Amino acid sequence: MTARPAQEFGDNPVEVRDTGHYTEEYVPTFVEKWDALIDWEGRAKSEGNFFIDLLRQRGVRSVLDVATGTGFHSVRLLEAGFETVSADGSAEMLSQAFENGSKHGGHILRVVQADWRWLNRDVHGEYDAIVCLGNSFTHLFSERDRRKALAEFYAMLKHDGILILDQRNYDLMLDEGYKSKHNVYAGQDVDVAPAHVDEGLCRMRYRFSDGQEYFLNMFPLRKDYTRKLMSDVGFQHIDTYGDFDQSDAEAGEAPDFFIHVAEKEYRADEEETGYSASVSTARDYYNSHDADTFYHSVWGGEDIHVGLYESDSEPIADASRRTVERMAGRLGLGKDDVVLDLGAGYGGSARYLAETHGCTVRCLNLSEVENQRNREMNSIRGLTDKIEVVDGSFEEIPYEDDSVDVVWSQDAFLHSGNRLRVLEEIARVLKPGGQLVFTDPMAADGADVSELQPILDRIHLDDMGSPGFYQKELKRLGFTAQGGKGVKNGFEDHRQQLINHYGRVLQETEAQEGRGLERKVSNEYLTNMKKGLNHWVDGGKAGRLTWGIFHFKR
Repeated sequence: MTARPAQEFGDNPVEVRDTGHYTEEYVPTFVEKWDALIDWEGRAKSEGNFFIDLLRQRGVRSVLDVATGTGFHSVRLLEAGFETVSADGSAEMLSQAFENGSKHGGHILRVVQADWRWLNRDVHGEYDAIVCLGNSFTHLFSERDRRKALAEFYAMLKHDGILILDQRNYDLMLDEGYKSKHNVYAGQDVDVAPAHVDEGLCRMRYRFSDGQEYFLNMFPLRKDYTRKLMSDVGFQHIDTYGDFDQSDAEAGEAPDFFIHVAEKEYRADEEETGYSASVSTARDYYNSHDADTFYHSVWGGEDIHVGLYESDSEPIADASRRTVERMAGRLGLGKDDVVLDLGAGYGGSARYLAETHGCTVRCLNLSEVENQRNREMNSIRGLTDKIEVVDGSFEEIPYEDDSVDVVWSQDAFLHSGNRLRVLEEIARVLKPGGQLVFTDPMAADGADVSELQPILDRIHLDDMGSPGFYQKELKRLGFTAQGGKGVKNGFEDHRQQLINHYGRVLQETEAQEGRGLERKVSNEYLTNMKKGLNHWVDGGKAGRLTWGIFHFKR
């Protein structure tokens, strides 16, 4: 009887850093135990329908599983009704996968042995989705191999296809040590831990209860590096989730795994979309993973605008909600009113208005990422029949003339390079007698624009609005200033609150950095954000910036 081969790593295992070596690491005796490591039932419970739902939401029919392993995901995809082809570089793994397909549901897997670097040579056709799961992409040790593999994946996707790729949270492992919650690999019969970790190698040890021990040498991919590689090969939009739930990637406890969802679909440039350069810049910014995570985690969650503070230590979310309440209190809203929220962000104001006043709200916002969060929260709160969320720009409002009772906006108009066009669009869609209420961070009247350059550079604009600009242009367009306590010519000045708010956001940023924010948002983004926040605070204290509430009637 021929002895079954054992793993071979040579005299110095931590020097084995070759892409092709993984096929030798999956020896038959290790493959036989792989299902015990995964624990199919436990993993199915931990994943739920995360991947199935992602694919169905995007209308996927055909899937190429390029990291089949022993077949767990291929079988789940087949059970869910997807046309699935199963590929892997290890013949031993594919053999076990084929057996598991028959064992779990009587499926006959379409298996192909393939090296990702030459995937198109071995696998034919185009697919709606490619999945590369099980931390498999970390078997590639050279950047050239990683780029080549991603390019092969990209080429095999249909024009609107998606790639789903997961990886361990190596950022946490490299920076703070191994702290796994063991909620992905769910096996109870095995102890999993790194035997060695440096910036070029993570050597994982798998020790089973019968005393057998195996190792895998893998490259410790950092999250942002992986996202950059995907972008470099052509993927334009990438979402990153943590442990099968995006909110996990933003919570205080770091996830074990990151899951990247990269879209191949070509996104037209600003000329084709109708967005101006400044609006397109803002759109790209707010769609970014860093911005989305930061604003959702730090800036207030549902409300991402300047707040009205009653104390220096008040939570940002409480002060931000007070702004919403103050603005809404001016309007006398009822259940028959239609409110158009321009630059709606995550929709916190819209939900407040719908729940508190019963009105219908239309949210127009340029960030598809924020809009998706908005829709999800509306669904959770049972407000989908009261709130409409639309992707678009307030420079080209997609609604008919005289169609809304109120136009509402918070800290959004500064992102336009053509604010006059925005005001003209507002005048067009408002009914006669309709109300406009908005806030905006602005240059103080008479401020030297050259002194605002650091802020303008930060938001990629040539200028800012001012109270005088808005008052003059709204009067020209036929609006009448509304009065009230502390209001002058339709404007309630709260310059100090701008200083308070940006200062509080800076404090909260620094506090959350001590609680792991830097693991979820890139260091470059945080550095630039803190620098920008200081510019806003300094500009407010110097009297060059202001902020407040405008209220006008058409």
